Amino acid sequence: MREQLAHLSARLIAEGGITDFAFAKRKAAKQLGAADTQHLPSNQEVEEALHSYRALFQHESHPSVLYQLRSEALAAMQVLSSFNPYLTGSVLSGTASEHSDINLMLFSDDAKAVLLFLLKSNIEFEDREWRARIGGHEESVPSYTLTGESGTLIHVIVLPENARFGGSRHPDTHADIAAVEALLVN
Repeated sequence: MREQLAHLSARLIAEGGITDFAFAKRKAAKQLGAADTQHLPSNQEVEEALHSYRALFQHESHPSVLYQLRSEALAAMQVLSSFNPYLTGSVLSGTASEHSDINLMLFSDDAKAVLLFLLKSNIEFEDREWRARIGGHEESVPSYTLTGESGTLIHVIVLPENARFGGSRHPDTHADIAAVEALLVN
């Protein structure tokens, strides 16, 4: 049942433009008549099913969508390079669709420095806060939403500089500018 739920969730994400894995899993469970199940697949199981789905049914269109999103992410990262940006999320993992947002992490001990940079650069944004686990406890950190050239939303969170060296970054889940450039070459 978990495998069926993972594959149906993946199809809902791929075909329906759903970006929230939890919502896709609940919708899949409801469609399979198991709305009250407590045994939903993990996000990793859905992500693996989504990779399989895209390889089977979207092998012609998906690579160009992913290339466009990664190119747009790289352009934003280059603009924000003084804050050591990292790409995370579905654009990095390869499960993104044309409905996906780009997620970046920036690092600065002066959170207002990013805000001032955006203002001085005349970059339009919405500001918010984001809850992030830093040093073993949750904190509110600044978050900004920018709109890319193609209209894609770019979500940026600003973490303290010491979080950059916390060891939680892994090449599969966090990519710096050089790593994103390498993805675009391959």
